Amino acid sequence: MNDFFLIKYAPEILQRTGEHLFLVTISIAIATLVGIPLGILITRKNSLRQPILGIANILQTIPSLALFGLLIPVPYIGGIGPTPAIVALTLYSLLPIIRNTYTGIVGVNGAVREAGKGMGMSDRQLLFQVEIPLAIGVILAGVRVATVIAIGIATIAAAIGAGGLGVFIFRGIAVVNNNLLLAGAVPAAAIALLADFAIGWLEKRLTIPGK
Repeated sequence: MNDFFLIKYAPEILQRTGEHLFLVTISIAIATLVGIPLGILITRKNSLRQPILGIANILQTIPSLALFGLLIPVPYIGGIGPTPAIVALTLYSLLPIIRNTYTGIVGVNGAVREAGKGMGMSDRQLLFQVEIPLAIGVILAGVRVATVIAIGIATIAAAIGAGGLGVFIFRGIAVVNNNLLLAGAVPAAAIALLADFAIGWLEKRLTIPGK
């Protein structure tokens, strides 16, 4: 145990990191494909704004370990392994993506929107050619927040046999071994920082100045 933990556990760290990235990548991809359309929908159907955001808010308030546990007996999407973990992470990732998509689009300058309408643009054209390009920075900020949250919560997925870096953390707690705890916590933190930096960089690149 005196060896540096990143070297000592290197092969398993790589394996668990791959599992962790798989869980987060699939979850964020699904949450983005669901969350952005829902965010757009509530900019067009104001009556749906409170119900959709309310449900997303409620999902955020459920303790993560409890949600993982609640999904175990659910047919098809439950059980033990990656599937319920991906479902749980997707549900947790929806709120920031939906909220930022909505905020970004409704925050587009009204004069710009009116100018588009004056040019004869349809609502669809206005959305894809004006509103989304101007709101993309805010939308990506939501994806960025969701990704960092998912990376942290994914460590709990080990509790239901989904693998990931949480395996080290749970093992370290069980045997009171700080090296094992660090072997899970340090790579997870590094992944979160790298993801935050990468999406933040993309956000700045795609944001239209002075929108």
